[in-house]
Amino acid sequence: MAVKKLALANRWVSVTDVLDRLRRARENREQQARLLEGLEGRVKQRRDEVERSLADLSVAERSQIVSRAVNGHRAELKRHSLDSRVAYLKTVGALREELGSARAHYQSPVQMLAREGLGSERRSRIMHQIEKSGTVELASLAALAASTGDKELGAALLTRNSGVPHNERAFSSQELAEALVGDDWRKVTQAILEVERIALEAVQADSAFETGRMNATRSVQLALRKREEAAIGADLSNLDTDPEQED
Repeated sequence: MAVKKLALANRWVSVTDVLDRLRRARENREQQARLLEGLEGRVKQRRDEVERSLADLSVAERSQIVSRAVNGHRAELKRHSLDSRVAYLKTVGALREELGSARAHYQSPVQMLAREGLGSERRSRIMHQIEKSGTVELASLAALAASTGDKELGAALLTRNSGVPHNERAFSSQELAEALVGDDWRKVTQAILEVERIALEAVQADSAFETGRMNATRSVQLALRKREEAAIGADLSNLDTDPEQED
């Protein structure tokens, strides 16, 4: 039987920090977009200037000369902007790598809830109090934890529930975790996906400037990633207001 390897080397990133990394990725992408838009604007300006100066030539001659002039100007802009463009790609690449490593810590709401208040005196006290509790009491406490948002109580109940045979459990660990940390889990999961997509967008945009055309395959990949994010359904429109999160 294959043994699943533990992600012992994966970096810990809190929910708050995950959302902060998304905010930074968005800001980095906006700054990159402004730079590239400015560069493309200068390319277009050069094209317009050359075309106006060649009005007396045939279409074929004009097209050939314009292409050479524009390509030369683009090459010059590419050289002068290289350091800035690479810096944007490195920044978003580092953010993507950091959150990609942290993904192992956010595989499910149950995993998130299980570590809530780990090692705290209150959780230990609750564990002792419910050690001998029956199904009726455990079900009642699970309902209480869900309705009051008591994550430490919920975490203690998860631990207690894990020692009960599945067909004898008074409540669903998955449903309890969903009630207590489901929203945070969706936000983290979607934030990680968005940072990955932003990194791909940044590469796409820089490549488009380098070559003067979009990569069709990468465009399809971006569309699919946006669809995957939308399917999660988290609201990440306002990152300035942080929810109650674990640190």
